[in-house]
Amino acid sequence: MNTRDIVTVTNLSKNYGDLRAVKDISFSIKKGEIFGFLGPNGAGKTTTINMMIGLARPSSGSITVKGIDGIKNIKKAQSIMGIVADESNLYDEMDGFNNLCFCGSLYGMKKKEREERARYLLDQFNLASAGNRPFKTYSKGMRRKLTIAAGIIHKPEILFLDEPTTGIDVESARQIRRLLLDLKDAGTTVFITTHYIEDAQRICDRIAFIVDGEIVKIGTVPELMDSISHDHTIQLVANGNVDTIVEGIKERFIDCLISTKGDNILTLSSKERIPLSPVLQYLDSKGISVYEAKEIKPSLEDVFVKVTGIEASKLARDKEKGGKAK
Repeated sequence: MNTRDIVTVTNLSKNYGDLRAVKDISFSIKKGEIFGFLGPNGAGKTTTINMMIGLARPSSGSITVKGIDGIKNIKKAQSIMGIVADESNLYDEMDGFNNLCFCGSLYGMKKKEREERARYLLDQFNLASAGNRPFKTYSKGMRRKLTIAAGIIHKPEILFLDEPTTGIDVESARQIRRLLLDLKDAGTTVFITTHYIEDAQRICDRIAFIVDGEIVKIGTVPELMDSISHDHTIQLVANGNVDTIVEGIKERFIDCLISTKGDNILTLSSKERIPLSPVLQYLDSKGISVYEAKEIKPSLEDVFVKVTGIEASKLARDKEKGGKAK
């Protein structure tokens, strides 16, 4: 175990009868990082997080949390965890402040300590004005934020979140991403599962792609980007019809893959860097000027599609459904 690792998962599997929901996965989480599981619904994300927090018992493998056996001594391991499930477990009739205080009492916090912490979190999460309102009156975004606040009432060393932004509005999702980055800056380690590529790309230090219960790739966003292609691509927007000179461009720049979009967008890709000046000179000689040129880099979505073989539209459908990830 690396001294920087706060969690180590080794050869972890979960079987439900003949179904293997999680298949012999191994990974580690470094102290102070945001580590994400990215995959479609049904990939094994929730099953994995449930094993890590003690809600499901592994069929095989091991989990170590800060040197603690996360299977044999799960209660001890849970003492340093904050847990935010994909559905809230807070009480609808109880107001926000008392929900937080009740959660604090479950962790053995003294009355004064938990009340001070509850007020602080309500303020930090922009929920102070709603603190005395019943939880059932909260919007989806507010409910999600209070649930996260409840998960960190006791200042855990590592926070587990299952699909933190599923089913909430864009502004609340943005606020939650900011809150998670603030927690990281304060030293909290964060593990999230998500099928939202933008969440993973914006906040995660490292990401594991999980498909059909197997981890197919792990790395930082730059490492994942670099893993799929070393091609260089430039896109040119012209004031003339580039379709008319495509064949000439292909003959002139034989090492480039040429494509067009509409009648005025030209894309060139090559294993080597593409000198822009000869391309512009050639187009100018054909009476076509360029008013925009930019380098196109692969997105995390491109990486995910190429590595997993799953089209981004599948994740988009999952996003629209806002369903549970298993």
